[in-house]
Amino acid sequence: MSKLTKEMKEMIGSQQCFHATVSKEGIPNNAPKRSTRVFDDETLIFTEGIGGRTYQNILDGSKVAVAVVNRETVDGYRFIGTAEVLTHGAIYDKTAEMSLQAGMPKPKAAVLVKIDEIHSLKPGPMAGKKIG
Repeated sequence: MSKLTKEMKEMIGSQQCFHATVSKEGIPNNAPKRSTRVFDDETLIFTEGIGGRTYQNILDGSKVAVAVVNRETVDGYRFIGTAEVLTHGAIYDKTAEMSLQAGMPKPKAAVLVKIDEIHSLKPGPMAGKKIG
């Protein structure tokens, strides 16, 4: 597992994250997930509200790539990981409560993304290179 730095955590907390998955047929999908946040030093979490393409791809076994960039500082990261779908239990219940408090509907699932690799999205010689 790769560990998130303080800078990565701050960027995830303040910028829009986009999640990429792939279907069983190899069709790529990319979607914003504004509920993305840090779960722990090696895991991201987001709530799945509608159960669309991203969710189906994850249920079908797709890995997940999460990209986040800060246009003002011209920096960013790509986190590649393995998803775990939670539809009940303490973690799901807490995320569902947070969604309801934010005025959102109860989610279909909470999705944990265990980070396997971290890549730089900062322009220059390190662009796209594995850093964690």
